[in-house]
Amino acid sequence: MKREAIVTPVVFVHGAFCGGWAFDAFREPFEKAGFETHAPNLPHHERGADLEQLAQSGLKDYAHAITHYLRELRAPAVLVGHSLGGLVSQMAAMHAPVAGLVLLAPSAPWGVPPTTLDEHGNHFGLSLLGDYWRRPVPPDYRVARATTLDRLAREDARRAFARFVPESGRAIREAMQWWTDHAMAAQAPVYRIAAPVLGLAGGKDRVNPSTTVRRIIARFPQGQAHFHEFPEMSHWLVGEPEADEVSSLTLQWLEARGIGPKPSKPKRKPLSLFGLGDSGA
Repeated sequence: MKREAIVTPVVFVHGAFCGGWAFDAFREPFEKAGFETHAPNLPHHERGADLEQLAQSGLKDYAHAITHYLRELRAPAVLVGHSLGGLVSQMAAMHAPVAGLVLLAPSAPWGVPPTTLDEHGNHFGLSLLGDYWRRPVPPDYRVARATTLDRLAREDARRAFARFVPESGRAIREAMQWWTDHAMAAQAPVYRIAAPVLGLAGGKDRVNPSTTVRRIIARFPQGQAHFHEFPEMSHWLVGEPEADEVSSLTLQWLEARGIGPKPSKPKRKPLSLFGLGDSGA
């Protein structure tokens, strides 16, 4: 009796206020390419979740959940994280073996400072919410429309926002105002991440701008990480009109790294570096 072939899994990790649904369309090209795809919800991000439990959850709880999910799979996964999920993915990659790490407009880990006035403005806006880190934060359509869903048609933006859920204020503070967190929950030291890394950013992103994403990728040793910017895109890389370009480039990068739907035996000669975009050095 033949054993069932093991297919390389791709695990998508969503950002703040979202759920696995954010990848419903984005994951399709990966499935067509033969990958096994997963898009789990972060803890307490399903509709009707216990908001008290959400309020008590932080980045380490999110990363622990993804780490556990990865360890339950039959083969090392490609981990694809968007926004806050990009930070969670970096944290999870420290504790579970992954075949590749793809960061889509990722939030910065502890110690990576903001690079734009927009980021500073976002941090100041959080300060106006009082002790928001003690409670769940409800999604705000005006904020989402201005910063995240800004390149979607109005009806598409409203349809996406209707699926948004509250986010943990604690997790937001740990990620966006990491300098106030003495526990340093958002730490993701690169020496603990062994996988090849691809960082992608939108040139018009006001949440996690390309200059900051470039800085995140530059932390990795030369040759391990690569960066590419989509000049006309904003923050919602998984659902803007050019989302197919994002998935296509990601699949090309995986192929260049020798990461396919079916795990292959190690080759004697190393693969040449992926030529798209800038090196993380």
